[in-house]
Amino acid sequence: MTGDKDPGFRIGGRPLAERLTEVLPSLAKTVLSEIVLRIPEYGLLPAEELSGDITHVIEQNLRSFIDTLRTGATPTQRELDFLRESAARRAEEGIPIDVVLTAYHIGIQVVWASLTPDARPDEVADVLAVNALTLRYLEVVTPAVGAGYLDERRTMFDDERSARHTVLSALLDGEPAEVAAGQAGLRLPPCYIVLAASVGAHPDEEVDGVDPLVAGRRKLRRLRVELERQIRGTVLTSLTPDGGLALLPHETAADELSTRDWARLERVLADVARTAGAEVIAGTAAAEPSGVPAAAKLAQDVLAVATGTGRPPGLYRLDDVLLEYQLSRPGPALDRLATRLMPLDGNEELLQTLETFLNRGGRRQTAAALHVHPNTVDYRLRRIADLTGLDPTRLEHIALLNAALAARAATRPKAL
Repeated sequence: MTGDKDPGFRIGGRPLAERLTEVLPSLAKTVLSEIVLRIPEYGLLPAEELSGDITHVIEQNLRSFIDTLRTGATPTQRELDFLRESAARRAEEGIPIDVVLTAYHIGIQVVWASLTPDARPDEVADVLAVNALTLRYLEVVTPAVGAGYLDERRTMFDDERSARHTVLSALLDGEPAEVAAGQAGLRLPPCYIVLAASVGAHPDEEVDGVDPLVAGRRKLRRLRVELERQIRGTVLTSLTPDGGLALLPHETAADELSTRDWARLERVLADVARTAGAEVIAGTAAAEPSGVPAAAKLAQDVLAVATGTGRPPGLYRLDDVLLEYQLSRPGPALDRLATRLMPLDGNEELLQTLETFLNRGGRRQTAAALHVHPNTVDYRLRRIADLTGLDPTRLEHIALLNAALAARAATRPKAL
């Protein structure tokens, strides 16, 4: 909105714009003092900045406000651009957005407090009109300041994210990452714990009428925030709503990580899953920065074994799936083992019964888990023995059946 006509506001018997122009220098000092007094973050700024840039912004803001009172028009685009640039500098300095906006409101409060005591009874209409125009001024200025701040923060975030991605790529590719880390303002730790995670769906992703992409992104954001909150140092991630890789910095060398360290990581993953609202299963391995590629490959292999053998959500190291991992390595024995269960292909009921029986270790426990009668379990186990020649109830066949299941999981085509 623009305007050329002076609305003729008077307070204390004098034209308001004229009165404020006369006291602008002293008013700016009062505003600055009040901002420093009421906002601790501004009190921590260097004296040179307070007396220079901050004072200049206050004076310009007051001039814009006086022009609004003089003309009845809101600030020009040029004036708004100045405020946007100022807000961008505050963003660069790390001053929170709520603090920046509060400073503008304090400035208006100081101006208003300097005027109202002098208002005369016959000037009430002017006071009310000035109040409405002041709110209109803030309505225009506040979005401009917020936009300038957020644009700069978005640029900073994009730059930071790009720098971190460069470090992550260098580490995963086995390239020297020291230079990239320095440019990103990071220090490479003695050790990275690599997580290869598979993330289940949040309930909202499967609700009719809810956009699953939005629900998935919200889940991913919660997961990232919680992971970064729990881990000291800069976490490097390449994650989607379905999972991915995360490099967690640790100040202990990889070969010196204790049982306590791993137990804490298990708790962290449980907290992350709870915060995300989804099941998370992860393979993990630790290495110094130069060993990250091998650790990432191992973590992904461990995850594949854990998911392929039906392990519940949680954290898994190589030691947790050692037998299955070794049995899943390519070779003639792997293929031979996998063929032992081919007679069960297409019969998911028998396969589920076999896996449950071997995991639970008893017919009654299996029946309870599958919600069937124990006699049904007995029938299915006999059927498995008839089809494969391997009896799940015979001790000498149990190890072979476990190995065959692991081999079958390793040789099945991966779902796209």
